[in-house]
Amino acid sequence: MNNRKRICFVIHNRANFARVKSIILALGKTQKTEIFVVFASSSLLRNFGRIEEELLSQITTEQIQIFNVVMGDEPISMVKTTGLVTIELAQVFYRIKPSCVVTVADRHETLGTAIAASYMNIPLVHTQGGEISGSIDESVRHACTKLAHLHFPATQKAREIVLQLGENPEYVFNFGCPGMDIVRLSPNLPAKDVLRKYKGVGPEIELGSGFQIVIQHPVTTHYETSAQDNINLLNAVVKSGNPTVWLWPNVDSGSESIVRQLRKSRELSNHPNIQFYTNFSPEDYANLLKSAKCIIGNSSSGIREANFLGLPSVTVGDRQLGRELGANVVSSTFESTEILSAIEFQWTRGIYESNSLYGDGYAGEKIANKLVDLEIPIAKRFFRK
Repeated sequence: MNNRKRICFVIHNRANFARVKSIILALGKTQKTEIFVVFASSSLLRNFGRIEEELLSQITTEQIQIFNVVMGDEPISMVKTTGLVTIELAQVFYRIKPSCVVTVADRHETLGTAIAASYMNIPLVHTQGGEISGSIDESVRHACTKLAHLHFPATQKAREIVLQLGENPEYVFNFGCPGMDIVRLSPNLPAKDVLRKYKGVGPEIELGSGFQIVIQHPVTTHYETSAQDNINLLNAVVKSGNPTVWLWPNVDSGSESIVRQLRKSRELSNHPNIQFYTNFSPEDYANLLKSAKCIIGNSSSGIREANFLGLPSVTVGDRQLGRELGANVVSSTFESTEILSAIEFQWTRGIYESNSLYGDGYAGEKIANKLVDLEIPIAKRFFRK
């Protein structure tokens, strides 16, 4: 008789994958689980970094694909995307009957995962809950916390916030963010070798004096300004003159405006210091972070992984408003002159001291052990001391 736990991971984008990959690999070392990985949303779109092939050579899993993205710059596209993934996941969960479902953080599709699992009486495991940030993401994150049965927040403060939301401390564990595991374990490959593996667009950049990474996503609560915000950022990056690896934005409302603006600027202007890329594997991205002199934009990796490495970071706008910051972060508005000033300061500042605010790089195995050993009750009540 097969008594192995059936653990299902739902991956919606490239960041989701990096934040659970070490858990999946750790579970793959035990004979006590069957692992299912559902790839959905932008994780299956080439323009946003299709990633499902990466697990095939590393671990035995059943991999399931859900195509549910409704493209568009208006918020209605995100609502429809979330609705579609909820319907599709319900059918998947009905078929595979998982012992629990693992979901990550705060994307709109994550809420669909939480609804489908919890309403089907499947224990929901939520990582990265309890964090404070800007945009609708924070509301989604807290909503998923209230639907979840087992919690793995990434910081002590986040754990305390999860407890304030009325969750039972017996099911709330701070082992750090598994994304730090990828940074710790990734081999130290030269940046030029990493970039050679991918098809960048634009002139080949000179890496001898160092390079910076730019990741700018739309902010759903003011998606209408995404294109102009991106123009201001682009102008500052061009004026800096620093060699730049620029990654494509995610699929949220406002993304198409950013992409159109980037393509137009790339075709009409010669930016010899910028090369554009759609996606890197988690390990290759970690290698680039290790080699870079600075990271710029509004991705949480400029706060999480950069903090772990001591990499100078410029966080632009309010997408990460309220998130716990290390000493490596300088914040800026979308005023071009302010962004440029922050870039120039961080470019010459040098590496900061490494910090374990978001984990020490050993989260995956600890989380995997809890998933194997802990019985997760489906019934939950608001917990009061």
